[in-house]
Amino acid sequence: MATAQANMSSHDLVIDQARRAIEESNAKLVNYRAALDAGADPVVITSWIAQAQAAKTAAERNLREARRTQTQALSHEEIAALVEDLGDMASALGEAEPAEKADLYRQLDLRLTYQPSTNTVKAELKINPAYRGVMERVRGGTQPLRTRP
Repeated sequence: MATAQANMSSHDLVIDQARRAIEESNAKLVNYRAALDAGADPVVITSWIAQAQAAKTAAERNLREARRTQTQALSHEEIAALVEDLGDMASALGEAEPAEKADLYRQLDLRLTYQPSTNTVKAELKINPAYRGVMERVRGGTQPLRTRP
């Protein structure tokens, strides 16, 4: 899991690009205002300011969206603790009814992708932060998921 997280740099790239675009737009705006103060044609400069402001607004939107969807990377210790807390989840899932498993996988947004070159399956899941399901007594059998009031 930790290795897979280390390879997920697309969010970092989007965030970096958005930050650079904001910085560039801010620099342009400063220069355009200085040009206005120096007596440049206000009609020309105003259109440049509008373009720079539009680029800045778009970059800020991209940055907000990237931050909103950014996943928090877990350390090796955190992953180990999660695995320990889950207990013998594999056998519990093995004993579950197919419909129950399908519902759980759907809630986790589980995606399996077969990699024929390495004969492996890449598993990805996204836990919805709004989901507040609780699993009890995984080690002693399975209990239905409940939502908190």
